[in-house]
Amino acid sequence: MKNKKIVSKQRRFFYSGKTLPINQRINNLKKLRQAILNYEDKITKALYEDLGKSQFEAYKTEIGITLHELSYMIRKLPSYARAKRRATPLTHFPSTSRIYHDPYGVVLIVSPWNYPFHLAIMPLIGAIAGGNCAVVKTSVSAAASSAIIKEMISSVFPEKYIAVVEGKEEGSHRLPDEKFDFIFFTGSINVGRQIMERASKNLTPVVLELGGKSPCIVDETADLALAAKRIIWGKSINSGQTCVAPDYVLAHSSVKEELIREMKKVIPLLLGEDILKNKNIPWIINQHHFERLTKLIETGELVYGGRSNPEDRKIELTIIDNVSWDSPLMQEEIFGPILPILTYNNREEMLSFMAKREKPLALYLFTQNKEMEKLVTRRLSYGGGCINDTIMHVANNRIPFGGVGNSGMGNYHGKGSFETFTHTKGLVKRAKRLDLPLRYPPYDSQRKMKILKMFLK
Repeated sequence: MKNKKIVSKQRRFFYSGKTLPINQRINNLKKLRQAILNYEDKITKALYEDLGKSQFEAYKTEIGITLHELSYMIRKLPSYARAKRRATPLTHFPSTSRIYHDPYGVVLIVSPWNYPFHLAIMPLIGAIAGGNCAVVKTSVSAAASSAIIKEMISSVFPEKYIAVVEGKEEGSHRLPDEKFDFIFFTGSINVGRQIMERASKNLTPVVLELGGKSPCIVDETADLALAAKRIIWGKSINSGQTCVAPDYVLAHSSVKEELIREMKKVIPLLLGEDILKNKNIPWIINQHHFERLTKLIETGELVYGGRSNPEDRKIELTIIDNVSWDSPLMQEEIFGPILPILTYNNREEMLSFMAKREKPLALYLFTQNKEMEKLVTRRLSYGGGCINDTIMHVANNRIPFGGVGNSGMGNYHGKGSFETFTHTKGLVKRAKRLDLPLRYPPYDSQRKMKILKMFLK
């Protein structure tokens, strides 16, 4: 009943037209930005309580990147929202054509626990910019962050405009069953399937930001020292609990051993000689995932790390060698600080490997060969990625971010967020003068037929 009241209240507010003026949307984005600045210390504290994130990592991966997106959207929104003229074919003369971006209405944003602030607020920016009302459902697994997000949003926006429903609240899991105009979901593949099925009952459009096993392909020409540093950096962020984290390495057989040596050298430089004592390393979100990950470590040949501390749920960054495609490590997204190493012998073998896998959310290629770069870019399908780096494409709001196939559908960030949370409406405005008789019946004239073929061919 509470869910229905919130949706009904927001629908009435949306139809009042108060979310539509562009100046009002910009003001609301500015209010959100100021609220984040006001709550920065509380958000940082909550992220540490939920995931053990240091102040630096909390700002880099959650708070700062969100503020950057807000600044970008505030600056660009007037040009994004402006009606745009399009060419009109001669068959429509005399008329003009334009496209408009209409808000969907009342949207639902379902956010996960691994980046509880970033992945709740980033899509909300798009929803506000698009002129929508929004309900944000936060994760029950990140209770401290959920509470702060609700407190922060409530301090600047009325519930009839933006509402936050915490995962712990009764009935929150039934929100996707309500008749929303749009649903934006970030989370696991299995839950994404359920969201899509439930949305289909109301014919509600969805964006699914899922995950999968994102590979790092390292060919024989790669700068191995650089590759090792950037792969380990990408894997260590949030202790590997990142949807676009390098899930496994697929290295050319001629460079695998040297790559592992470089990784073993760089890990203590980046993370310390004793990772378990590094206070800046996040912990695993809960006991269930901690036990799942420690069991996975036991299934492969350990070449680095492997230790864990159940008291604070920390796990060393662990490298596993001699992994086959049938290994338990390769059956699901790892979502933790475990990095399996697989090998390939030639490009066709690598392409065959990748073709048999589900399309990943991200793909990372380390190479100095232009042909290899073109091959992977053009022959393989994946959500997005980097060449000679990891993760960094997510922080670029000039390009869209999203999945494909099993890793999701739809995208956002920057202009992509505005377009995702609006419907692109085409409109033809026809002049009253010069009403050509060609299109009207009767159609038995050969002259009409000749003219029609002349225009439509």
